[in-house]
Amino acid sequence: MPGLEGAMGLGPALLLLGGSFAAFRLLNRGLERLVPPPRSALRNRWKWRNICTSLAHSLLSGAGALLGFCLHPQMAEDLIRTHSAAAHSLASVSLGYFLQDFVDMLCNQKLQQSWELLFHHSVVIICFSIAVLAHRYIGFTLVALLVEINSIFLHLRQILLMANLRHTTYYRLNSILNLGTYVVFRIITLAWMTRWLVLNRENVPLATYTVGIVGMAIMTPMNIILFYRLLRSDFLKFSREAWQEKEK
Repeated sequence: MPGLEGAMGLGPALLLLGGSFAAFRLLNRGLERLVPPPRSALRNRWKWRNICTSLAHSLLSGAGALLGFCLHPQMAEDLIRTHSAAAHSLASVSLGYFLQDFVDMLCNQKLQQSWELLFHHSVVIICFSIAVLAHRYIGFTLVALLVEINSIFLHLRQILLMANLRHTTYYRLNSILNLGTYVVFRIITLAWMTRWLVLNRENVPLATYTVGIVGMAIMTPMNIILFYRLLRSDFLKFSREAWQEKEK
């Protein structure tokens, strides 16, 4: 296909997607042997496995997205058509992960507890599927995967909480890194993606443009709400508790 670098065929892409789904599924099931949960997390073994699996994906996709743009900077100049085979592979692997995580939550968690993440994953799965199957917007997909750099610290936060390590230096340091990367790799990145869609309206088919804009309209308020929750829990509440302890 003209304008694409090393584009994969549909068959290999689907094979990689299925392999990714199976690999993350196997990782999820075998994680207790690799990373045994602490005593405080024994009551919710599924959540421990799920978060650790998500952390593995975030490390892979976040680093892969950064490396993709470093090795192929021309991809940043054309987010629609230009991409490497490795970038397409990373998008396929991530799509496999999100499908696996969607199924995992659907089978193991009550809907009232997971509906926000299921909704989030549904939007991501639709957008990534368009990119992977059409061999277009892979560069844009890798920009979206930069968000996973922040997800590394979000998942570490959950792991530390499950291990009862909230009042430790590790947690405080992770909280600072989490909030900093949240602003840079989540809020600013999503704002930039929305701006790119608006500026490139004429280059994007109406159906794809609508999916992208609706996706951004859903993701943006969700991420702003989560940012407030993190700020309130890890900084405002912590500062208030520290002040109360000082007054005693």
